[in-house]
Amino acid sequence: MAHKVVVVGSSVAGIRTAQALKAEGNADVTVIGEEAEWPYDRPPLSKQLLAGTWGHDRIALLTEADAAAAGIELRLGVAATGLDTAARRVKLADGNVVGYDTLVIATGLSARPSPWRPESGLHLLRTLADSTDLKQHLVRGASVVVIGGGFIGAEAAAAARAAGCEVTLVDPVEVPMARVAGPVLGALVSQVHARHGVDTRFGVGVCSVTGAAGDLTVALDDGTQLQAATVVVGIGATPNVEWLADSGLTIDNGVVCDKYLAAVGVPGVYAVGDVARWPHPGLGTLVRSEHWTNATDQARCAAGNITRPEARVPYQPSDYVWSDQYDWKLQLIGRPLTEGQEILVGDMEAQRPQAALLHADAEGRLCAAAVVNWPKALLQCRRLIAEGASLDQAQERLAVPPRT
Repeated sequence: MAHKVVVVGSSVAGIRTAQALKAEGNADVTVIGEEAEWPYDRPPLSKQLLAGTWGHDRIALLTEADAAAAGIELRLGVAATGLDTAARRVKLADGNVVGYDTLVIATGLSARPSPWRPESGLHLLRTLADSTDLKQHLVRGASVVVIGGGFIGAEAAAAARAAGCEVTLVDPVEVPMARVAGPVLGALVSQVHARHGVDTRFGVGVCSVTGAAGDLTVALDDGTQLQAATVVVGIGATPNVEWLADSGLTIDNGVVCDKYLAAVGVPGVYAVGDVARWPHPGLGTLVRSEHWTNATDQARCAAGNITRPEARVPYQPSDYVWSDQYDWKLQLIGRPLTEGQEILVGDMEAQRPQAALLHADAEGRLCAAAVVNWPKALLQCRRLIAEGASLDQAQERLAVPPRT
């Protein structure tokens, strides 16, 4: 009898795990997904799909024909509600129970709930339904307030502005992108919104959102009141682990795993993607990464470790993240360390700057880079990090790009 693997979560991490398992061997694979829609990719939800440049067909992760050809069983539209690790059974919302030999948890994230609850007109952005619903309200001339200047909020603001909306972007942090891009590039990326006509209100918090769709009032803590037809809230996300409360798994800001992505203390369970918390080999601490590249990389690693348990390999992260806003691209590789140095190289003066912020560790080796509109520099930085190059060597090898 074939080894039965159940994947809970039809996210990119879940689907890529299922596909890798089938490519690796003859496992019997079942994917359980809470959403009724066929699996889709999430990054375009706040980018191309919201902007209307892509249709639903462009974001499909797996079609019915693909699943049939690969021999992957999908059970969609039903949530997992509990896990019995002793009996190796997953409990479903429809009352059914699914047994497994190995379980892969890929339940991802949910948008952090809004603390503000107007009658209507407030939108979160995490699912296909969220994106489809919000897009209907992004019409020329409509007033939109976006609360949260992280990746989701900034990309939603860009999509709304591209649709011709009057957009205000609010965040209590003075430089919203500084945490991931550094203060210099963070400020530059933030300024791109002002250049495109977005009213940016950084360093100010939201006290309340009242009213109803078409007539909303957003009260800020500096006394300002903003009027909006639509409000988008993007203030982070939380891992979907509630269904695991009585499972015996170690839950601490996600499912805690070992270096092989196996859940600690419980045999036969792995976790991948946004929900997994694992020991980062370069940082020496547990991390949880909410990014597409990490999800796909972990899917391949977990599938290989399940299929070849005698030759398991530790997960080695690539630590790559990107964001598209207007015609700008922000790319990040590695993880910056607070105790190291940083150097800015490139052209900061052009209308569309090309620059890279290079981060070094305590020994002076390049450990991370944040790159704006300079893909070749990103590729070079990836190689330099792999080579263990010094910050000085990286600076020398990165040629300053021509102005555009």
